[in-house]
Amino acid sequence: MKKISFSTVLQSWFIITLFLLAGFTAMSYPNKNWEPVGNNKDQKTAEGNTTLIKNVWIVDGTGAAPYFGAVRIQGNKILAVGNLTPQTGETIIDGRQQYLTPGFIDSHSHHFGSLKKEPQGIAMTNQGITTILIGQDGDSYPMDTLQSFFSKNKVAVNVASYTGHSSLREKIMGRNNVFRAASLAEIDKMKKALASDLQKGSFGLSTGLEYESAFYSSKEEVIALAQVAADFKRGYISHIRSEDIQLKDAIDEIIEIGKRTGIPVKLSHIKIANKQDWGKANQVIQTLDSARKAGIDITADVYPYTFWNSTLRVLFPDKKFTSLKSAELATRQLFDPAESVLVRFAPYPSYAGKTISAIAKEREESTPATLIQLIKMAEAYKKANPGAGSVEALAGKSMLEADVIDFMQWEHANFCSDGAAGGHPRGYGAFTRILGKYIREQKILSLSQAIHKMTGLTAKHLQIEKRGVIAAGNFADLVILNPDIVEDHATIENSKALSTGIKMVWVNGALVYQNQNAANQFPGVLIRKSH
Repeated sequence: MKKISFSTVLQSWFIITLFLLAGFTAMSYPNKNWEPVGNNKDQKTAEGNTTLIKNVWIVDGTGAAPYFGAVRIQGNKILAVGNLTPQTGETIIDGRQQYLTPGFIDSHSHHFGSLKKEPQGIAMTNQGITTILIGQDGDSYPMDTLQSFFSKNKVAVNVASYTGHSSLREKIMGRNNVFRAASLAEIDKMKKALASDLQKGSFGLSTGLEYESAFYSSKEEVIALAQVAADFKRGYISHIRSEDIQLKDAIDEIIEIGKRTGIPVKLSHIKIANKQDWGKANQVIQTLDSARKAGIDITADVYPYTFWNSTLRVLFPDKKFTSLKSAELATRQLFDPAESVLVRFAPYPSYAGKTISAIAKEREESTPATLIQLIKMAEAYKKANPGAGSVEALAGKSMLEADVIDFMQWEHANFCSDGAAGGHPRGYGAFTRILGKYIREQKILSLSQAIHKMTGLTAKHLQIEKRGVIAAGNFADLVILNPDIVEDHATIENSKALSTGIKMVWVNGALVYQNQNAANQFPGVLIRKSH
């Protein structure tokens, strides 16, 4: 038998030791791309039992740097946060060094309309949203209607609401009689209806002053209603009277509302939609900062796209829908018809998916003339089909990305989607687009800052309690995500494409989403503002 030298034995022992150590290290510090796993299939948190989400980087929603640790859930609440040891019998979720954040709060959402048909809410949960604020742009459901809905339907996400100014006007003045200023008697009736809704848990007053149902209201009418919200210590949020040629006056109006009522005021989906003012976001921010220094609590929310989704009619600031001069202004200054897509058009469904320029070419008309004709056709269709609902919608390209980024970076702006379950890609991908395109790729903010603007800051702006921050005693709305791969995939052509990188989502302690699949649990609640 051949002799083996001592040096050979020592060398072999050293190689085996290195191999074992490497294996142990791989088990202790797994690749962040690995999937989170649990110790059972259900992972449902029952009252009295606990779930431990361990081995995660915690981004707690306050803006603080991520820290390594674990979170324990019991029922619908967070029980403990920190360096926690697994307990006998509790459910264990191994996050495998991915990131745990609070559930995202969408401060401007139109998703509620889809929840009866799609209670899983995958449009929201696939991008990490666990709570939506509805009643935006002045259009809302009464709180009684929302309460009735939740008593009969179970959904996967939380819902809170504002009371809409336009809805109040239509209720008191009549749907076809809102194209004027309200009388003092009508304002008084609206104030009483608003007070009733606030009493039942509405978070405040919302307006959509650019839209026709509210455009003709006076500033004094709006202030009178905002004062009712002030009496209840609630907020005011507004799609302001102009986002284009009268932007300065519209901002001055919301600042004055905040000054005269003393309540927090928020600009919805802040933007500059007039090409002549592109590049001036910092001037707008300076105006808002000056107002804040004067004691006015003014904030904004913003979504990460250079194109909006609304009606063709918003392109006519003077509401002269048959004026060629107004149509020429729109095509020249207010949107790019070659990049703006008609996403829905009931009179001629074949137009959907085409740009306004392409439709004009097809019709052998000038672009301004086509714009006028599209509005005429939509109006005629709506009159002939009064129950048709939304007849047309345009994804209008009218913003400069540099301005969008400036608004996203403003310290008093939180993020929103302004989305619905289809149409504009923001409905399925706004929050993941921020995390992928703007945070990982462009690095316009740190991950902690971005998560803060999706969670803790939003909760603060909206006066939502016990959500938006990972802390003991708060509700267990949580997201596990992988920041290295998180990405949106929704486009105008495929607006319902699911995001990647959102691994697991909990609402009130129950798992509702995992790896692009709904978990078919429905723990969402109607959040009502207490007195």
